[in-house]
Amino acid sequence: MTRSAQATGVAPPPVTADTPPAFAMADGRVALDGRPVLRGIDLRVTPGEVVAVLGANGSGKSTLIRALLGLTPLSGGSTELYGVPPARFRDWWRVGYVPQRLSVGGGVPATVREIVASGRVARQRRLRRAGAEDRAAVARALDAVGLTSRAGEPVGWLSGGQQQRVLIARALAGDPDTYVMDEPTAGVDAENQRHLAATLAALVERGKTVLLVAHELGPLAPLITRSVVLRDGLVVHDGAPPHGEPVHPAVHHPADLPGPGAAR
Repeated sequence: MTRSAQATGVAPPPVTADTPPAFAMADGRVALDGRPVLRGIDLRVTPGEVVAVLGANGSGKSTLIRALLGLTPLSGGSTELYGVPPARFRDWWRVGYVPQRLSVGGGVPATVREIVASGRVARQRRLRRAGAEDRAAVARALDAVGLTSRAGEPVGWLSGGQQQRVLIARALAGDPDTYVMDEPTAGVDAENQRHLAATLAALVERGKTVLLVAHELGPLAPLITRSVVLRDGLVVHDGAPPHGEPVHPAVHHPADLPGPGAAR
């Protein structure tokens, strides 16, 4: 089967001096069960950037992503999506979120195609049934992650890595301006990691924004234009991707990491 990169769809609006950042967090703080997880995060992601959030397990990477999306409430500070606080943000079609794992409820098992098609909901007018454009977008997304032949199967039949590819396809189907991916290569084999890298490269060429969490970047490394490294809920590096990826802040100190002006 020949896979196509996600090369069709709508390009984001051009970036001008008045374009708000895709994400803007100021002094972001999160406490879970009384324990500080994020301790004063300042972060801005400009449309068109490809940003990797790196760090050891427990450093606050996933919490940061969820807080930026408004899924985890802040205990202090503020955050905005395209200039709007998450609670008032309505243009959710602009953001495609890939969580760490797929949650499937009880009842009738959802098929792979149904999960991927749910990524089109935010783009559909209220009460409008899926049309030819929606079905074509779902087909392209399934092809991009190599799951066309599994489209009619219950998603629960798939392995963990295959389910991660379903989540990626769901985001691709929505053709958002910004992709937010939490460990998108976790459990995904090397070949499909390379296919994901090619798909993201095509999206980046069209001006899409990518914010991803990773423990190791692997084949995604050449796409990254900026890295944000967390340790214990604090940013210890924000700039050029550090040399010698993967980065484990538990053993590296801020002075060991190249600053924004360091040689690449």
